[in-house]
Amino acid sequence: MTVNPKTDSAADVNPFRDLTKTFEQFKMPGVDTKAFFDARRKDVEALVAANKVTYEALQALAKTQTDMLTQAMQGMQESAKGAMAVDTKGGDKTRHAEVAQKAWQKMLADMKQLAEIVTKAQVEAMAGLTQRAKDSIDEMKGAAHTK
Repeated sequence: MTVNPKTDSAADVNPFRDLTKTFEQFKMPGVDTKAFFDARRKDVEALVAANKVTYEALQALAKTQTDMLTQAMQGMQESAKGAMAVDTKGGDKTRHAEVAQKAWQKMLADMKQLAEIVTKAQVEAMAGLTQRAKDSIDEMKGAAHTK
């Protein structure tokens, strides 16, 4: 099946259409081909939804990492400016130690935030796929009882 994005709408593009027609020609007894292909369509929809969640999480992760890098670069720039300034009271070591400690704490918080984004995306994607698997088992049980 050749898809032309200029002439075919999303509703016209059904990857199962040709396969459905092929199976309908054989009319296998005891097999509801429409129900079978509806279930497979739902499987594909669940995978698409899981991929969408993953894609959105990756976008959020990239944006967060970009923001973190920007903040880190600004912090390094401010620290460099502070290092160049002469402190006549000898407070440079204390100030640099405080800056280093804050940078370390910020890095740990950032790592935690990134891990939370990834974990949330994994939980959402797996929840959708798990639900689809349960629904698919229920559909198979239902099909077995009706025939």
